[in-house]
Amino acid sequence: MHPLEGLLELAKLPRSTFYYRQKAASRPDRHAALKEAIKAIFDSHKGRYGYRRVTAQLRQLGQRVNHKTVQSLMAGMGLKSLVRPKKYRSYRGEAGRTAPDLLQRKFSADRANRKWVTDV
Repeated sequence: MHPLEGLLELAKLPRSTFYYRQKAASRPDRHAALKEAIKAIFDSHKGRYGYRRVTAQLRQLGQRVNHKTVQSLMAGMGLKSLVRPKKYRSYRGEAGRTAPDLLQRKFSADRANRKWVTDV
């Protein structure tokens, strides 16, 4: 028995799968040029561009590429955009203020159309 057969039996893999993966690993990367372009765009924008903006840049350069391909390649290369933290803004302006309570819960009126109220 060949040592490879023992390993394949242990891993529960068919021989064809082993040779298919071996052949696939020896083939050149078909996305090598695209990966270089993605890396260049990502680096030129200091890591702030995600896959959508990188895809838009590639299309502006005249390259026809699917956004899913760019997303997959960026994930495989470990490129993830940096999300800038939002500034803390505590000022609400006039919107957060409440109106003064003029009725003081005295809802009855001596004539019609003297007091109008609503529920918020």
